[in-house]
Amino acid sequence: MFMLRNVSKYLFGDTTKESIIEIPQGQLYLVRPLSPKGYSELIFRDAAASIRRTGQEFQYQLVIQRAYEEGEEELAGEEDEDGNVEGLGGDKDEKTFLLDESLRFRSETREGGEKVLAWRDLSGDPDDVYEFVCDSSVTSDKVATFVLASVECQYERKYQRSAQQATEQQLQEFDFEEESPIPNASPTTGPVSSHANSPTSKESARAMAREVPQPGDMPETPTKAPPPASHPEAMEILAKETAELHLFDFQSGTFILQDPQVTATVSEIGQWHYWLQISGEDKDWLGQPVIADINPVFNFEYLSFIFNHYTEDGSAYSWLLRFKDQTTQERFQEGVLQGLWEQLNEMKWAKTKENDRDYVLEAFNDLVLEDVPEDEEEAEELEEEIEEEDEGQRSEHYDTDEDDDDVETHEEDGNVNSQLAVGYKHDRSFVVRGSKIGVFKHTPHNNLEFSTNISKVETPGGKLFSPKKVMLHAEDSSMILQNEQNPNKLYRMDLEHGKVVEEWNVHDDIPVTSFAPETKFSQMTSAQPFLGISRSALYRVDPRLAGNKLVESDLKQYASKNEFSAAATTEKGYIAVASNKGDIRMFDRLGVNAKTHIPALGESIIGLDVSADGRWVLATCRTYLLLIDSLQKEGKNEGRLGFERSFAKDSKPQPRRLGLQPAHVAQFQHETGAPLSFTTARFNTGLDSSETSIITATGPFIVTWNLKRVLAGQKDPYTIKRYAEEVKADNFKFGSDKNVIVALPNEVNMVAKQSFKKPTRESIAGPPITPSRFGRKSNRLTRDEIVNSPF
Repeated sequence: MFMLRNVSKYLFGDTTKESIIEIPQGQLYLVRPLSPKGYSELIFRDAAASIRRTGQEFQYQLVIQRAYEEGEEELAGEEDEDGNVEGLGGDKDEKTFLLDESLRFRSETREGGEKVLAWRDLSGDPDDVYEFVCDSSVTSDKVATFVLASVECQYERKYQRSAQQATEQQLQEFDFEEESPIPNASPTTGPVSSHANSPTSKESARAMAREVPQPGDMPETPTKAPPPASHPEAMEILAKETAELHLFDFQSGTFILQDPQVTATVSEIGQWHYWLQISGEDKDWLGQPVIADINPVFNFEYLSFIFNHYTEDGSAYSWLLRFKDQTTQERFQEGVLQGLWEQLNEMKWAKTKENDRDYVLEAFNDLVLEDVPEDEEEAEELEEEIEEEDEGQRSEHYDTDEDDDDVETHEEDGNVNSQLAVGYKHDRSFVVRGSKIGVFKHTPHNNLEFSTNISKVETPGGKLFSPKKVMLHAEDSSMILQNEQNPNKLYRMDLEHGKVVEEWNVHDDIPVTSFAPETKFSQMTSAQPFLGISRSALYRVDPRLAGNKLVESDLKQYASKNEFSAAATTEKGYIAVASNKGDIRMFDRLGVNAKTHIPALGESIIGLDVSADGRWVLATCRTYLLLIDSLQKEGKNEGRLGFERSFAKDSKPQPRRLGLQPAHVAQFQHETGAPLSFTTARFNTGLDSSETSIITATGPFIVTWNLKRVLAGQKDPYTIKRYAEEVKADNFKFGSDKNVIVALPNEVNMVAKQSFKKPTRESIAGPPITPSRFGRKSNRLTRDEIVNSPF
């Protein structure tokens, strides 16, 4: 019964929330087998059962709350025949019971699959019981988890300490399966004859009951562990510890115990190659390389390590190791991260500074220590969803007589949408598709309207090219384009005429890896200079210069190959530069040394953004995001940003590693077959708005983080939206965090952020996907949401 005890918090959330777990639908009966009042009474025809935390520590309530049909709630408050108002509240709408062992709380599954929860009526006769008969849509694993939660709550009430420290034997004290059998509730709506449906004896009633199924005994076939890979010979052991092993089950969405004691070993098997092996007493469970794709998450509150496991055929699984104490987990964590870091950096962990090692260890901890309660406004926003009509795909050329199958979804040239530039000055978005650029107007009702198509992107000499990177410039009147075939040149397109009008030679010897605006909002002005980076240099580009456009006086060049990959600026013009090595440098201006150098966690940084005030730096790696607070909290530079003054040697900004839960990653790949690979993450931005959200995408999923929830340390602070195809580019509409512009391979959408959903088995699996005329699969989108130009 208690096979999931050690990971129960993962299943039903942290207990700082008012509601710990809920069964959303069922009926509540009061059954009095020996009472002259009648055998059974239906209390609530439609109700929800939940367990809630009270205001007192270690005290919990079982709550049965009546659900109203539409309009019924208002009628309940109307006057009766005597003119009295029957108000809502109290026992008329909700019954609460203190979760104590005296309730003898238990469950059973009857013939036909009916699932029942039962507990004593302490105010009635000894044999009187309340029964919550679950709706047929409620799964067995949900009921088992609910019972498990009640057991832990009863333990905490009795012993005034966390149930996470309880042993299996201690929890067995609250297993009341051998209590008097649960009598059948009458299906009537009121009292009936005391003989009707009455069990003839305790034995016959018990014969009708079935044992409560364990989560591993669900009707659905549980996820089975794949066969382990062959074990390479270890050259050096980095960590070797014992733990419990759990496997994430895709059907139930829970972790299921596989082995109560395994040995987990991290070893070096070759130069910069490392291996994770998990073996039980009589079998090997799994073995795999230690690489970034394992997506490691360490949670010290629950003494657990969750990671992803990929088999040779590309299938993904999510595993959980639970350790006996924090010291054991810390030893294992250092071994895993040492192997991961050395594999990515090809440098020995021992050669790094102790402060840098602590920085890496801190970043890979699960920083969620508690589920901070949401305020009402935020909760309403998160729960609000926009219903979408099932109108199918529409092309740019549709009319009212268009058949659903008559949809242009792509052209014959084989190109797909690749980049997105969202206008700052004007309500326009630009989508790059091969050597074409589609222009879309933002309507007052937050939709996209196809405006025009720039059909040829070519050099002034007439050579066609596909832009590698684009950036709007000079009040959105121009667009700067990069041609991969000419890394030392950039091009300016006049957007009014839809034509490349200038070719700029940046420098004969210094190529352009990437570029960024001079300040966060310089695109709102007519300012001409902007920033450029090469693999080992940072510089200013001024198109007004004769000859080469690189400003020599603002050049900062490094002798070593720093592998710069991305840059971003603040409203004041402070500069952040990231690299393929994974480190970040922070400058207050060009031409000088960095004020702050943030060490690498391992993965290359593929994208960078900075909040307008410079407080937050957002780096994108392939499998996670990194949010860094640049504000100094102590020392002589307290209150200053890392852009302005250096952090003390023994102080680094605390990193927040924003990653998807490994179970969600495994579910993503289980549904789509696509590995985790984030697009460049960005804050919402605007002149008169603060950063509140983060947007990125991986495969067919758009993911948005709520910054307030991230900073408050709330659990799973992200929501998702699934499409049928890979998301190529995404960004917020300028000046708002409510609307997201999305470029799919052959479609461009503006969607409301409120239509994103919390990551669950259902939301990850997504809505039904139907084949289109071109053999492609696609979600059904509303006519207002979609523009097929095709872009």
